[in-house]
Amino acid sequence: MSVPWHTRARRRLRSAAIGALVRLLSGASLGWALSFGAALGRLAFRFAGATRRQMLANLARAFPEKPLQERESIARAALVHLCQCALEVVAVRSYDDRLEEYVTIAGDGEALLRERVAQGRGLIFVTGHVGNWELLARRIGRAGVPNAVIARRGHDERVNALMERFRAAGGVTTLWRDDPSTGRALIRTFREGRALGILIDQDTRVQGVFVPFFGRLAFTPRAVGDLALRFGAPVVVGFCRRAGDRPGHVLELTEVTYNPTPSDPEMEVRRITLECSRILEAAIRAHPSEWVWMHDRWKTRPASAGEEPQANPMPKTGEMTGS
Repeated sequence: MSVPWHTRARRRLRSAAIGALVRLLSGASLGWALSFGAALGRLAFRFAGATRRQMLANLARAFPEKPLQERESIARAALVHLCQCALEVVAVRSYDDRLEEYVTIAGDGEALLRERVAQGRGLIFVTGHVGNWELLARRIGRAGVPNAVIARRGHDERVNALMERFRAAGGVTTLWRDDPSTGRALIRTFREGRALGILIDQDTRVQGVFVPFFGRLAFTPRAVGDLALRFGAPVVVGFCRRAGDRPGHVLELTEVTYNPTPSDPEMEVRRITLECSRILEAAIRAHPSEWVWMHDRWKTRPASAGEEPQANPMPKTGEMTGS
């Protein structure tokens, strides 16, 4: 189906505007970028009515016990946070040499990552759109853990290219989900003992299972469990939250253990998916203003209350590589 001309024109204009803005702000200081991002977020909450309504609807589902005023405050803060995240990426040159200070790793998290990668089976790093997920991947690379991330291409190729360059400059490889070569690259990632980043907190067109999320079944990508059982790779869930008492972020990590030879692989995949989702939900509950509430997390519904549609397992290695 062809894209209408006015949609293509709007996308081209938006692409040009984003490119110009990035060039203009790439030399900005971190403090200025954060201030500008906060101002953009407040304007977005005021004028982006459809986005605001979607956020408030999702917040009402997740926090029905909270009064409307508090949910509005969370939504406003979430847009401020999201715009600041974008500007942190744009202005990264101003603080990249001190990234380890700006994004710290809690506890023994850095040692955990290195120890698991040293086992030689790769590492599945599970995260979501909490905090600044782009800085998270960059910080892991800075810790000496080579990694790749699976990402979905957006409509704007200029933005796709910008993000790919940003990640590559930080030692992070982008594996585009719709690229035919991604299956082979994914297998190579594990064979080379690198980390693979997977975000599981959105309802997307991938193979998945339904697990509870804020008290409602949510269609959740199942790749973490499938890949863990196939490659025997350790699974670590991490999220990058704002430090609160200072500018910057704190990266918190939790390892998810699993049975590598389960009698019922399907049930083990579900259990792994459920546990990863539970950890991310707890992070969002603790820091609700740092999640993307405009995303329709519950858009896919089970066929009926007693019948849940089942996705197929991940394809075998030969199918993934096209061999």
